[in-house]
Amino acid sequence: MADRDDHATARLLDRFLAGLKELRPAAAWAHGSLAGGDYQEGRSDLDLIAVLDDPITARTVWRVARLHARLRAEPLAAHLHCSYLTPRTAAGTEWRHLTWAHEQLFKRPVTPVTRRELHTFGLVLHGESPEDLLPPVSDRELAEFVVRDQRDFWRREVDRVSNWTQDVWVDLGLVTYARAAVTLKDGRLISKREALGLLPGLGAPVEVVEDIRRRRYEDPAPPTAEPPTAEWTARRAELTRTYLGPAMDDLVAAYG
Repeated sequence: MADRDDHATARLLDRFLAGLKELRPAAAWAHGSLAGGDYQEGRSDLDLIAVLDDPITARTVWRVARLHARLRAEPLAAHLHCSYLTPRTAAGTEWRHLTWAHEQLFKRPVTPVTRRELHTFGLVLHGESPEDLLPPVSDRELAEFVVRDQRDFWRREVDRVSNWTQDVWVDLGLVTYARAAVTLKDGRLISKREALGLLPGLGAPVEVVEDIRRRRYEDPAPPTAEPPTAEWTARRAELTRTYLGPAMDDLVAAYG
């Protein structure tokens, strides 16, 4: 990874892979923005998967925790997320895998969207390819997951008003909706950048889309720039929720 232009990213990945050797991984892969060509250093997460030998024991968990603790001095360490699979558990989409994310260990599934990303454009960092270890995801399985995600998670969260004063909810809510719409219509996965470009055509509030684009893809604001006003934050939240609720309802009704 040392020839990457994103030097802090390359250094972090090099250190992660060096530390991972102690766990004798069969494979390590990147998905998400890094693999899909939409990576923004310092803004995007580093979404990784590692496949370890069976079984994952208490000692394995301790070694994983130690590995990530040793990376904390790296500037981008908080952005690095990794789920740990084994050959025995890799096939189960409902299996909850040991995961390091948001600077803590917990368990969560590796979703059909992530699995399709890995098969479509996953980046092999070490060892075997996703095709060797992960079963393919059918179009039906992918579509059913996307509908459930919009209906059972995102649509409910739209009604939680306090979420939507936060950048992360506005950004992910709108982008995830646009990506879901394209996946359900065309059966393909798109990047966050492409999703932003499509959102105005899907009826999303243009001023909110432009706000996301500036924060995610333009240079950081100068130190003298004033923070967003409370009025704009409240207006942005209302615009986003007013759009997303009916849009998600229509999407689920069409494909659910």
